[in-house]
Amino acid sequence: MQRIRLRYTKRGRLRFTSHRDFQRAFERALRRAEVPMAYSAGFTPHPKVSYANAAPTGTGSEAEYLEIALTAARDPQKLRALLDESLPTGLDIVDAVEARTSGLADRLTASVWELRLDGVDPADATRAVAAFNAAGTVEVQRRTKNGMRTFDARPAVVSLTSGEGPETQGAPSDRPTDRRCAILRLVVRHVTPAVRPDDVLSGLRAVADLAPPVPAAVTRLAQGLFDEETGTVTDPLAPDREADTAHTAAVPSAAATAPA
Repeated sequence: MQRIRLRYTKRGRLRFTSHRDFQRAFERALRRAEVPMAYSAGFTPHPKVSYANAAPTGTGSEAEYLEIALTAARDPQKLRALLDESLPTGLDIVDAVEARTSGLADRLTASVWELRLDGVDPADATRAVAAFNAAGTVEVQRRTKNGMRTFDARPAVVSLTSGEGPETQGAPSDRPTDRRCAILRLVVRHVTPAVRPDDVLSGLRAVADLAPPVPAAVTRLAQGLFDEETGTVTDPLAPDREADTAHTAAVPSAAATAPA
């Protein structure tokens, strides 16, 4: 059985696609592309697809990940192209590797987010970010199925910085405009309870009374292991690429040393 890991995006209007909607669209794409999927056992078999830490509905993303299991080997790049053609524009398969290591989900420990605050003066955003970073605790509330929950959002935030638009530093903005706006860059650890970009916005309102006049346009730019030394979030597929390179180099070497 071959396992393939894929990175996909949610762009433009398709950022409003729920995780369940994406699952349905992706399973249709698997059928259209005639991918030789492995299926679970039982009365209702379903394709073996493992999703990892999906972004909330309404947020864009350049770094969503999943893994599929196949009954026959396929070239990851050819498979990527077939699946990308079978999905609507905005849900794009942008990377594929053969899984040669374990623990993809364990490598998704932090995210980099961009928050576009239309109608917010960059100077006001800078002051609010400074107040957030200086705070020892930032208590926010979130409504759950069991009612309102209060928690401290500050410990999960590795860094929060501010700049100004209209340009974004990652993917093209979902709201292209020539008007200036505030742009926040957020690096957050994946902890329990999860701290999401909207929790950080709630924290900015709590500590500095920053309230954007329209909902923020939020995009996940990266997701992976947080490197404490460099302060960056690393590519979670890099270990598989490195293992694949080592495997490819080892196969010819073994063939060359085999007895005639």
